[in-house]
Amino acid sequence: MGKLAEEFNNYRSKMNERVMETANTNIKRFFALDTTSYAEGALNVKTKEMLGLVASMVLRCDDCIKYHLEKCYNEGVTNEELNEVFMIANLVGGSIVIPHYRRAVEFWDDLQK
Repeated sequence: MGKLAEEFNNYRSKMNERVMETANTNIKRFFALDTTSYAEGALNVKTKEMLGLVASMVLRCDDCIKYHLEKCYNEGVTNEELNEVFMIANLVGGSIVIPHYRRAVEFWDDLQK
């Protein structure tokens, strides 16, 4: 894992801890729902993470893209699979997704270090 991924994970962990210090019950439930939704079920975790990545790219959330990229990496998504995920995201989201695609490729490269 390279510097970009390490910095992202450190910041995310730090701020999630801070959020949970003051979070009300509904926020805590939402965080839990987000976590449990990506658990093994009718769809396997790898597929769910690829779906999350497509949605994150179409919605243009760089933090979400990084999060799902790392999860995809940990689930063994191949470069070929990732390119198809990117193809779908760009097809659905249009050219406005291209800057996020660039940053996603940069982050993926960083994960592979």
